[in-house]
Amino acid sequence: MEEQAKALFKSWFINFEPFKDGKFVDSELGKIPEAWEVRRLEDVSKIVGGGTPSKSKPQYFSHNGIHWITPKDLSLSHVKFTTAGVDDITIEGYENSSAKLMPKGTVLFSSRAPIGYISIALNELCTNQGFKSVVPQELNTIYLYYYLKFHVKDIEAKASGSTFKEVSGSLMKSIPIVVPSANVVDKFENILTPIFNYQARIEKESSQLSSLRNSLLPKLMSGEIDV
Repeated sequence: MEEQAKALFKSWFINFEPFKDGKFVDSELGKIPEAWEVRRLEDVSKIVGGGTPSKSKPQYFSHNGIHWITPKDLSLSHVKFTTAGVDDITIEGYENSSAKLMPKGTVLFSSRAPIGYISIALNELCTNQGFKSVVPQELNTIYLYYYLKFHVKDIEAKASGSTFKEVSGSLMKSIPIVVPSANVVDKFENILTPIFNYQARIEKESSQLSSLRNSLLPKLMSGEIDV
């Protein structure tokens, strides 16, 4: 299903195959269909950084607080959808850091160590400073998710830093993005939404089964319970 979704995005918005018979115009990203335009990522979304509460204050962290994501969390699972990380932060920790609460549908984009982990928030959450996340405004989550997926290498090539490469907030905001006509974006979203919903449900079920396995297996091995 994911390969089908990526193939559809590439066909429509990279190769422009359904629009070949129409008129094309010049843009800074090459020829694009007439009535489409190239804008900046900050024009169609809100770019949000993150923050980390002081690790010297244990009261800032919790296992049942505000969901808080780090790049390491995404490296452990490589899931398409994210609900929470290993650690949550408390309200006090949130208020004493630069972390910002973002809505469901935010596209999480790791901006350093490494660059290019991408996942979609399934609920409100915040991140550490290793992200430049994209909150949809004029374009929807699905389109932004795949646009970033297909342009990770281009973004990474523009990153800078002496110790390690990082995508700055200003760079993320300035990324050029092809903005199709509204009816095309809406049609694409309508086709892909059932796939996204199904994938999210399957990932949730898989996570629940993994948790159940991890809690039952030690008890089975120790003889605490039997089959």
